[in-house]
Amino acid sequence: MQAGRRVCCTDWDFNFGLHHCRFHGEGYQEGYAEGSHAGVIEGSRYGALHGAKIGSEIGYYLGFALTWQRLLHRSAEEKPSKKKIKALESLIGMIQKYPFEDPIYDKLHEDLEKIRGKFKQVCSLLNIQSDFRINPERSALTF
Repeated sequence: MQAGRRVCCTDWDFNFGLHHCRFHGEGYQEGYAEGSHAGVIEGSRYGALHGAKIGSEIGYYLGFALTWQRLLHRSAEEKPSKKKIKALESLIGMIQKYPFEDPIYDKLHEDLEKIRGKFKQVCSLLNIQSDFRINPERSALTF
């Protein structure tokens, strides 16, 4: 009997164990590589989808604010409220400072929530319902 080997092991058992370990390791590496690749693809799709939703939402807020800003300035009926104008300008400024090109910005969602809150405040000042939703079934905005 050789030193370091069990009594019940034959050369066939020993060789089988070596091959089993090698194939297990190779299979793990191949599976890991394929899973990583699939994860990158899925993550990219997920990021693009949610980035587009956020972009649509913020684009709506900006268009809304700019339109109301113009309407209030052109209104001949009454002088626009300074509070309304200031709130609209604040919303526009927040949107213009939003870091669209920096996906790793650590306050991305926090700033988005502030924009949503400011939008709701503006809607309240203008006596407008602030119900913004993206309809995924129709690929259209609903208000």
